[in-house]
Amino acid sequence: MRRSSARISLIALIVLGLVALAGAWALTRKAPGDELGFAVAGEARQGGLSLALAPAVADVAITEARTPGRPLVVIDPGHGGKDGGAPGASGTAREKDVTLLIARELREELAKRGRVRIALTRDGDTFLTLDERAAIARRLGAALFVAIHADSAPNAQARGATAYSLSEVASDADAEMLAERQNGEGAVASATDASLRALLSDLATRDEMDASADFALRIIREGRGTVLLRPEPHRFASFRVLRRSGAPAVLFEAGYMSNPQDEATLLDPVKRGQIVKALARAIEAQAAVGR
Repeated sequence: MRRSSARISLIALIVLGLVALAGAWALTRKAPGDELGFAVAGEARQGGLSLALAPAVADVAITEARTPGRPLVVIDPGHGGKDGGAPGASGTAREKDVTLLIARELREELAKRGRVRIALTRDGDTFLTLDERAAIARRLGAALFVAIHADSAPNAQARGATAYSLSEVASDADAEMLAERQNGEGAVASATDASLRALLSDLATRDEMDASADFALRIIREGRGTVLLRPEPHRFASFRVLRRSGAPAVLFEAGYMSNPQDEATLLDPVKRGQIVKALARAIEAQAAVGR
């Protein structure tokens, strides 16, 4: 009887060991088509970036600051590839092109100042899912994440920029509808790590939400007087890409492509430059606070 009990205990230990090994293997393996894999929120992966990233995002480059070790800002131009985003009122421009213009010019402005490191989630007409965008920020260990958009509105008279921060509860119906619309664009997680991603989404702490709100308010303060802002320009909702970025994050709507005046502003290099400079000042100030 004692020998039988010992044998059962040994078998139980072996089974538990196999279960533990299987769990560890499941956490580290990548399913076909899921080359982005899994990254812990805020985890820094310096060097060898192309080893972990999918072919579509393998060429993510980091523009260095003048001083080594400065905070990294990840700029995410919304839409891209098959996802054109909002069409312009004139019929000659698409949101995906405007967001890329702003992102590139913001990178150039920040690089000229030299106080932060910069990376773009896409630097061409590339389609990325929301999870891929957020995963890039996590893998690079981003200190700040800025998603750039230029949406449309049912009311063609709607104008102005808005800074959205992360929150469990939406500030208003418009913010909630925008989050629902944005969250539905390419937001497909792989079967392998769906539960892990869901767990990560629950790790957004109150501190992260507060930092996201502070960042949005800083953008608004820097933009006042030079950038046309919406009434109540700080709004908030549960944006998927902000929650999963692993950093203080803001979704910045630079204006409405559906409004002819906003579209003209976004296509004008001088006026667009004012938006870019306000964003650059806010990013540098927020990065300094977070160090």
